[in-house]
Amino acid sequence: MKVTVVGAGNVGATCADVLAYREIANEVVLVDIKEGFAEGKALDIWQKAPINLYDTRTVGVTNDYSKTAGSDVVVITSGLPRKPGMTRDDLISTNAGIVTSVTENIVKHSPDAIIIVVSNPLDVMTYAAHITSKLPRTRVMGMAGILDTARYRAFLAEALNVSPKDIQAVLMGGHGDTMVPLPRYTTVGGIPVTELIDEETLNAIVERTKNGGGELVKLMGTSAWYAPGSAAAQMVEAIVRDQRRVFPVCVRLEGEYGIDGVYLGVPVILGKNGIERIIALDLNEDEKQLLETSRGHVKEVMDALDNINAAKA
Repeated sequence: MKVTVVGAGNVGATCADVLAYREIANEVVLVDIKEGFAEGKALDIWQKAPINLYDTRTVGVTNDYSKTAGSDVVVITSGLPRKPGMTRDDLISTNAGIVTSVTENIVKHSPDAIIIVVSNPLDVMTYAAHITSKLPRTRVMGMAGILDTARYRAFLAEALNVSPKDIQAVLMGGHGDTMVPLPRYTTVGGIPVTELIDEETLNAIVERTKNGGGELVKLMGTSAWYAPGSAAAQMVEAIVRDQRRVFPVCVRLEGEYGIDGVYLGVPVILGKNGIERIIALDLNEDEKQLLETSRGHVKEVMDALDNINAAKA
């Protein structure tokens, strides 16, 4: 098994490190545009193989996609963070250009690969990768829901003073403050979370989850990387090992939940073919309204990208 991670920054390097440490693939190729950067990160990861006892070979290359040929899964983490004075459309245009170029190279050298997008803005970058690749929607997806649910579960574990291993949860919708938390589907060791925590505390945790990325930026002055990188690696593992794990994943909806043509996070079964099945939950009216709000927000950003592309044509 061969996995490529495009972007050797903090998120990409963390993803590659987790993939190697857990021996999820025989070879992990790390790609970056900065000369020597991916090579150095890959070499560092490989040099700790004798210490942490794993066999996965990590290889770094500078913008040479021929070395990625035959990849089974490709994770795209490349893109720029929003800088002072940069408008939303500037960020969308810049990162969509990067993701589009990367996707073209991926499909050229690994036409059978499954693509996982981590670049932000996540939902619209998944859109950009999907339309560029021309692959089935089951093979192009975005990583956001696993990260969001991990934050939610971590905060709940802290509040309840229990192991995060025992908490299961589902979040839907777009990545960010329009995500749709579903306390009805949150359990602790099989017990509904609403039986273990008061409504006020639970609502506070939900709000903290929605702003989870922003909280870390305020603390560190930069975006998170350990949890996002690990979340992407978990998706890769589910695919490579055909685990058929149930995860919230960003995918193009085609009638599910009454939504068509918009990329949103929904629960799916992940296996060797990518998205094996989209799971349709029976949402109540409040949850449907929250999902519709999230759909409108994501569609607005998708339209912005369409307008940018039309202006360039």
